[in-house]
Amino acid sequence: MRYFDFHTHAFTDELAERAVSGLASTSGIEPATDGTLGGLRKKLAENGIDRALLLPVATKPSQQRTINNWAASVMGGGLYCCGTVHPDAADAAAEVERIKSLGLYGVKFHSEYQGFCPHEERMFPIYEKIEELGLIAVFHGGWDPYSDESIRATPQSFSSLAKAFPKLKIVAAHLGGMKLWSDIEKYTAGRFDNLWFDVSVIARFIEDEQLLRIIRMQGADKVLFGSDCPWDDPAHEIAMINRLPLSDREKELIFHINAEKLLGI
Repeated sequence: MRYFDFHTHAFTDELAERAVSGLASTSGIEPATDGTLGGLRKKLAENGIDRALLLPVATKPSQQRTINNWAASVMGGGLYCCGTVHPDAADAAAEVERIKSLGLYGVKFHSEYQGFCPHEERMFPIYEKIEELGLIAVFHGGWDPYSDESIRATPQSFSSLAKAFPKLKIVAAHLGGMKLWSDIEKYTAGRFDNLWFDVSVIARFIEDEQLLRIIRMQGADKVLFGSDCPWDDPAHEIAMINRLPLSDREKELIFHINAEKLLGI
């Protein structure tokens, strides 16, 4: 079986130790890598994963250009990258155009770190540009152990977004909403052709029975393998999918085929 990890993170060597130790201290979660690109590649290789998508996040408007330049510079050798924009940046839509010109594959958003809800109308010009350029929009979904207790990226919010932008390719991470499993079943699973879920870092939080039910509702062709490495070891999500009573074809779709189709590779 081939694997494409659709949800990974890394930092520059200069920032990695400070970034990972700070987030680990806040969350109480022991990271699976040291936060560097080298650490990520080593962990992927340990799990037989030959390709992955890197998802950087700008937590300040001033960061987006530097982060996007770095993301473009590290692509290759099986590593694909999204860019990032900050909702409060005056040039966010223009930066989406630059993300496209850099050869990046989409735009990563994190509502809890960036202070917005996915369906807010102030975000619409950014989404319009992403849609126009054929990029993907990847969102954190649900609860986040590294931020406060507010949850902005809910299944209800993704439902509104998917309705407002039916041609925008939306990926809602953490099965569409970490710890909001019942709301996923009620509002989003299987309801939108333009909405994908990834299964990153959910192995420790969801029961197999409910996960299987959501995958059946959503369709295996709209589910992506991901780990959120270094915040989980990819081995956990691989084992989680493998123990479900899915067909070999369904597992292939989740583990790599859906990612290949979505990214056009």
